[in-house]
Amino acid sequence: MTNKRPSGRSILANFGSFAKPETSPDSSSPPVGADAPNQIPARVGAGVIGATQRSLAELRGERDRLQALVDAGGGSELDPSSIDPSPFPDRLPDDSQVDFEALKKLIADEGQKVPIQVRRHPTVSGRYQVVYGHRRWRAALDLGIKVKATVVALSDSELVVAQGIENAARQDLSWIERALFAWRMDQAGIKARDIRAALSVDDPELARLRAVCRAVPVEVIEAIGRAPKAGRPRWVTLAAAIGEDSAALDRVRKTLSGDKVSELTSDDRFKLVFAAVKQPSARSQSELELRSSAGKVLGKATFAKGDIKLTVAEEHATGFGAFLEEELPGLVERFFAREGSE
Repeated sequence: MTNKRPSGRSILANFGSFAKPETSPDSSSPPVGADAPNQIPARVGAGVIGATQRSLAELRGERDRLQALVDAGGGSELDPSSIDPSPFPDRLPDDSQVDFEALKKLIADEGQKVPIQVRRHPTVSGRYQVVYGHRRWRAALDLGIKVKATVVALSDSELVVAQGIENAARQDLSWIERALFAWRMDQAGIKARDIRAALSVDDPELARLRAVCRAVPVEVIEAIGRAPKAGRPRWVTLAAAIGEDSAALDRVRKTLSGDKVSELTSDDRFKLVFAAVKQPSARSQSELELRSSAGKVLGKATFAKGDIKLTVAEEHATGFGAFLEEELPGLVERFFAREGSE
């Protein structure tokens, strides 16, 4: 007998139905479950299937298992100081704290409407780690109040998939935040299959996310910030420019260390960096015109780092080539003789 998927719900929505629908304007955890099926585009569900090569039945089984874990966890009120952030950060600091301050005021005035989700810390007794709901957790910490939380038992792989599903529902992570999320999962040894599921991407896109983080050091990405308007093409171009020009990264670091750069928005910092890598690198080279004492021009010699180039006028090319071939052994001996005497 064929199981039919309920109309109007994406596969990813089914998979992520364990998240409680958000009723406050807390952007860290908007609706994911049955009350908001249209929040998640159908392409995301298809991406998860294509990327992870799981059958529909396997996805449903995984969804049901995670739902059972959540149901078993129940609700708790925890001391926010006993909770640590997710071991796989997926966000860079916002350019403005206005939205967070508004959320904090809402919680102070009306209370926390929706629990965050946590798991027990895998190595430290009595502590927890956030699966999602970081902003509500931070708000409770700042306000000095208990935080409502659902405690679930999740492995690292399950945690990143759950965290990724929540992000897919919000769809407000910038491209570079997704790249950093992938990089941190790679560093922790998460399987590529689970990274693809967490980010709802295919192999080519995962390769692009990884390539940017290999070329652009993490501290540079963090100094630039989330740059929500930059997008994949410009980050890929930036990474390629840094990979092709050994001096580009130095120009980027110099740009980011400039006065008042930190006061700019992340998008403006990205623009400055993007302009810096496009500048032609200042080559350390000099040119020497080759001419006789009577002023007769032979050509020129260009001396760059590790590179010497001779350009000879066409009418002298054959004769000078033969002359140079005869004289070079003697020049080499004279060079080493001088080196040895110094």
